[in-house]
Amino acid sequence: MPAEAPPDSKAYLLDTTHCSSILKGAPEIRSRLNQLNDILIFTCVICRGELVYMAEKSQRAEENRLRVDSFLQTVDVLDVDQDTADIYGRIKSDLSRHYGPKDAVKQGKFNVLTLGFSDNDLWIAAVAVRYGLTLVSGDSDFERIQKVMPLQLENWRPAAATETTPSS
Repeated sequence: MPAEAPPDSKAYLLDTTHCSSILKGAPEIRSRLNQLNDILIFTCVICRGELVYMAEKSQRAEENRLRVDSFLQTVDVLDVDQDTADIYGRIKSDLSRHYGPKDAVKQGKFNVLTLGFSDNDLWIAAVAVRYGLTLVSGDSDFERIQKVMPLQLENWRPAAATETTPSS
């Protein structure tokens, strides 16, 4: 749990898609946040990088970058430390063993990224595990990560929601 959070409190780590939805004013996520007014809400430097990237590549880069920067001032952004890096390594290794080939020679050459996992998602999961946070995401890759590492998940977006950029 981050130093600011009491160990027995529930706290959340928002993934990039949920942060992006907040930037777009998604009513279901805003409503959920309003219900949690005394709960700690975090994101991480990985999501920050993804949000900045999406803003910078958009057609209204300057406007979107200001919106991203403004949003990031409203949540605590967790950094990656050595403990997080160790968890990342364990997650990636465990995914490789669980989903990869069982033959030792093939296993040595196997890369979990070929299964559709992104390194960024592995880092985000590692941050959530490191700090004991409930990860807020609708990404099915995190459900697959749950098979190898305890990870609490919630999805605050409706099933039909598919947008992932701050704004075009």
